[in-house]
Amino acid sequence: MPEGDTVFLAGHRLADALTGRVLLRGQLRHPRFATADLAGREVLGVRSVGKHLFTRFSGDLSLHSHFRMDGAWHLYRPGERWRRPGHQARAVFEVPDRQAIGFALHDLELLPTADEHRLVGHLGPDLLADDWDEAAEAEAVRGLVAEPERELGLALLDQRVLAGVGNLYKAEVCFLLGVSPWSPVSAVDPVETVRLCRRLLLANAWRPEQSTTGSLRRGQQHWVFERTGRPCARCGTRVRVGGQGAGVLERVAYWCPRCQPGPIA
Repeated sequence: MPEGDTVFLAGHRLADALTGRVLLRGQLRHPRFATADLAGREVLGVRSVGKHLFTRFSGDLSLHSHFRMDGAWHLYRPGERWRRPGHQARAVFEVPDRQAIGFALHDLELLPTADEHRLVGHLGPDLLADDWDEAAEAEAVRGLVAEPERELGLALLDQRVLAGVGNLYKAEVCFLLGVSPWSPVSAVDPVETVRLCRRLLLANAWRPEQSTTGSLRRGQQHWVFERTGRPCARCGTRVRVGGQGAGVLERVAYWCPRCQPGPIA
């Protein structure tokens, strides 16, 4: 599932291409929106909240989209060939010089702009919010320590605690804190943890490449994430992998048994 920084960047690229423009074409290719036509509406802006995007239109209307595992927004010039098959397109927006195509957007909803909170009001503080401040940090810390015995990896993925952390940052934050993903929240400094999450997302928010090591070279971007059976980027010990969580919430967990002491699956 895309991380919050991926959604943040997609939102800013959409905003740059569409804000202040009137749609020549505004199709939503989903049976629920068979009668919806956004052509003729002005795009007022695009807002990201964690992993959620809201595209705002004139007439107090917003389109909510969520990437889930494989969704994405692409931008094209008129006549440019799409990089994904047309049958995956769920939203097609066009202005005179750009096309914005939403592929595999499993969650789409049209709603009054004033009601956006209905879909994101349950989320914890957005780590990439423009108005992040001490109060937001304190709220995030409170959410994190509310269940001190909860597995840290699961707490980090809980969007009700922190909005924006996905499996990549879960793995890398646990590594940088020196604990296994199954260690309890009480094993780490919650303020340091929240600040580390925000710092990593901010470092990658304005580029498609994601690095937690400081290197953008292929194979050197992450300490343990997706390095199953390969050496830890710090100590060379073989990285291990296991499942964390249950049912639909289960995610892959990566860790270095030397750099990250603590309980394991």
